[in-house]
Amino acid sequence: MSELYKKLETCLASVREKTDFKPEVALILGSGLGDYADEIKIETTIDYTDIEGFPTSTVAGHKGRFVFGYVGEVPVVIMQGRVHYYEGYPMTDVVLPTRLMGMMGAKKLILTNAAGGANPDYKPGDFMMITDHITTGIPSPLIGANIDELGVRFPDMSEVYSRRLQDVIRKCADKCGISLQEGVYVQFTGPNYETPAEVRLAQRWGGDAVGMSTACEAMAARHMGLEVCGISCITNMAAGISKEELNHKEVQETADRVAKSFKELITEIVVNM
Repeated sequence: MSELYKKLETCLASVREKTDFKPEVALILGSGLGDYADEIKIETTIDYTDIEGFPTSTVAGHKGRFVFGYVGEVPVVIMQGRVHYYEGYPMTDVVLPTRLMGMMGAKKLILTNAAGGANPDYKPGDFMMITDHITTGIPSPLIGANIDELGVRFPDMSEVYSRRLQDVIRKCADKCGISLQEGVYVQFTGPNYETPAEVRLAQRWGGDAVGMSTACEAMAARHMGLEVCGISCITNMAAGISKEELNHKEVQETADRVAKSFKELITEIVVNM
């Protein structure tokens, strides 16, 4: 048994000392969506600091706890605050929470984030369903000895984002009256925003949005067989498209402005997955 798997088992045992709740769906909440977890029917919560060996987020607006409960009749576990690679954690720690939620019993994963729009047809406040991703700018979470208990050494990534769930998202957005963009998400390391040259590179690669999370978590989830979908909230136009200086305050303000619609969409998706 690998050291990474032992660490996961230690975290799981720590969670199981506090709850035996078994989720069907896992959600990771990005900037501006954090308080969504406060609005569900909560069964229990566990602070990350109360889980032995668990990494904790240092980013403002990311609370740092698991929320267990129900969206409609669906049992869910929600990460209220994620861990980012730019915080200095090894990539295996960044994706540890994703793997842990899978080990708790979740079979489906909804990823959300705040992202910069690299597609000039986008505007701040748009929602982009992720159809694929590019992770060339970050190390793969699967580098190193394979965790055989989770998945195979060379996992297929031809459908990271489930086509079935993409259809669900389209129908849910239509029902909610929400206009939905569709595109490719490019993950960079952060914490700095991308340069205009990096954004042009992302565009030439075929990217529509850029950000600092999500794709690594999606890879780890697919490795262990979870069905994955993702939605980016375009909170700003990326460098070189926008002439304004980029800052986290703008990201947070845009995310807050569209949070009501985003929450409505997420709820609709969860109950129809």
